[in-house]
Amino acid sequence: MGIGMRVTGIEAKTILTPSKIPGVDYSLNPYVGCAHGCRYCYVARMPHIRARGLPWGTFVEAKVNAPELLRRELPRARPGTLVIGVSTDPYQPPERELGLTRGILEALADSGARGRFEIRVLTKSPLVLRDTELLRELDAEVGITVTTDSEEVRGILEPGAPGIRERVEALWELKRRGLRTYAFVGPMLPMDPERLVGMLAGAVDRVILDRMNYPWRVRDLYHARGWDHALEEAFFVDLARELIELFAREGTPAEPTRRWAARLSRHLPRF
Repeated sequence: MGIGMRVTGIEAKTILTPSKIPGVDYSLNPYVGCAHGCRYCYVARMPHIRARGLPWGTFVEAKVNAPELLRRELPRARPGTLVIGVSTDPYQPPERELGLTRGILEALADSGARGRFEIRVLTKSPLVLRDTELLRELDAEVGITVTTDSEEVRGILEPGAPGIRERVEALWELKRRGLRTYAFVGPMLPMDPERLVGMLAGAVDRVILDRMNYPWRVRDLYHARGWDHALEEAFFVDLARELIELFAREGTPAEPTRRWAARLSRHLPRF
């Protein structure tokens, strides 16, 4: 964790949250705030985050009762798709010591969630490898966010997150251990698409693409580096088309998020 990072414990009132994301029934987030401090993150502008009055990326609140709470809520929940890590990374640095995400996976396994819930995990961290056995027991699909092939771009826009190479190597290892994997390339940052596909093809079963949904958050950063074109709609449309074609050549399906797909249909008829 970075210098000046504040980690505190809180008691959550609920942990299994109905989701508004198309195709997702529940979201589950063991933490509030995120040590990765990604500059584009939509969560940073949410009222409950802004009310804390602290810069994004400098605080993490751990829901210390999350595993216990989940054990109480699961029996009453209808079956559906459950995603761990929608609003904050479940394997960010405090997880190494606190183990809340691991506790949640144990609660899911003990409750017989496999078969009742389609479980997915999304992270930027290789720490997910620690929980391979539990994830395999739950037949969970594991996604790692890889937004660019460039470590320079990563360092500017995802300053506290693990490096690109670490993430890609984690995907290869997850696949080697028999887990279903996907890469979330969202938001698509400045990149060399052929290089990115070369890194990921073979390590993932599928790829999900997304645009920059809140470009104003990073406009000044992009302008200072001459990346203005990479915030235009044409950039995302053209890049999505190229990535879909390149991954298809490697036998890996790639598609936009359901939310973005409706807008893309004007440019990419298949969506």
